[in-house]
Amino acid sequence: MFSTLSNAWKIPDLKNRILYTFLMIAIFRLGSAVPVPGINSEALAAAFSNSEDGLLGLFNLMSGGNFKTFTIFALGISPYITASIILNLLQIAFPSLEALAREGEVGRKKIVQYTRYLTVALALIQGVGFSLGYFQRFFTNPGLWSTALAVLTLTAGTAFLMYLGEKITENGIGNGISLFIFAGIIARIPSATFATITNLRIGQVNPISLIIFCVIAVIIIMGVIFIQQGQRKVPVQYAKRMVGRKMYGGQTTHIPLKVNQAGVIPVIFAISILMFPMTIAQFFPSSGFAIFIGKWLSSTSVAYNVLYALLIIFFTYFYTNITFNPIDVADRLKTNGGFIPGIRPGRPTADFLRKSLNRITIVGAIFLAAIAILPNFMGALTNTNFSFGGTSLLIVVSVSLETTKQIEAQMMMRHYEGFLS
Repeated sequence: MFSTLSNAWKIPDLKNRILYTFLMIAIFRLGSAVPVPGINSEALAAAFSNSEDGLLGLFNLMSGGNFKTFTIFALGISPYITASIILNLLQIAFPSLEALAREGEVGRKKIVQYTRYLTVALALIQGVGFSLGYFQRFFTNPGLWSTALAVLTLTAGTAFLMYLGEKITENGIGNGISLFIFAGIIARIPSATFATITNLRIGQVNPISLIIFCVIAVIIIMGVIFIQQGQRKVPVQYAKRMVGRKMYGGQTTHIPLKVNQAGVIPVIFAISILMFPMTIAQFFPSSGFAIFIGKWLSSTSVAYNVLYALLIIFFTYFYTNITFNPIDVADRLKTNGGFIPGIRPGRPTADFLRKSLNRITIVGAIFLAAIAILPNFMGALTNTNFSFGGTSLLIVVSVSLETTKQIEAQMMMRHYEGFLS
């Protein structure tokens, strides 16, 4: 990875893209230090001192640590992710939206526009929920004006983050939304490390427990890399054909079916769905529903972890079916004279690809779910201050791999351009 970054730095255009990405992330981190107007920061810090677990910890994770300090980016990009999930589900339910998504660049731009509108609407709802609910007691002058100002600030912060993320995807390197989550997690490592070392010195953390935690973290990283890089290569043979006086085709290639085709997206989607009941509970902080959510959606509860695992498995299949369409692949193979040895072109090829993808996807889905929920129990057993566990490591490792691959692809493309010129 470091070799790739070193080589990319020598290419002017790629260097500018990397610098642009760092600039956008720096703006994000700068905004993370700006609190919502009218909030009592000292009271908020005291209340959150022991609230790193459960859904509050998940909100804080997804917002890059901004939820804990209730800054202008406290909602993070969760409304955008939720809006994307809703639009993807609506494409299945409404044929008109599905047809729009298949219209190429024009249809994609319209879907993106709908996602933006829905993001702002969801940000308003979440902003009202948190401002009237959990954070109302932290306002220096509680009232309609303070609440309205906080809601507008939070909504504007989410809209600005969405804009920055799209700009990174367009002009920088990597996926902007994923990089913001990545940057927020990385920014918390120094303070967590310092706190763990301090507790180790005063005897609050057992050295053996810390070693166990580090070993588990290394195993998770190795497992994520192994699954992310794992793939099944389906052989494809192209028949020879005459075009004029020349013979074309006859070569052999393969279709790569990745074990984890969806990457870290299922984990992010699952967290966003689990956050939704908590948002609703903020409207009624003293209700039975809020008490029920606080009890059963704790990160160490069996119900939470089972639901979390099932959602990850579901979204792994869901997102994989969106990004990889066996029927389209089979049609393209048939049109170009390609076939899988031993499989007839057309519908049989699509069925074969679908069955093969389902078999390897279940492995990736179960592995993702296991890695995501394991540290929820191990954190309590090892008694460490590292509140980020499997979910954070999944995001950090996956985003690192995806960003590195994009840099390598950009380098390869420019290498060929220089060769052709």
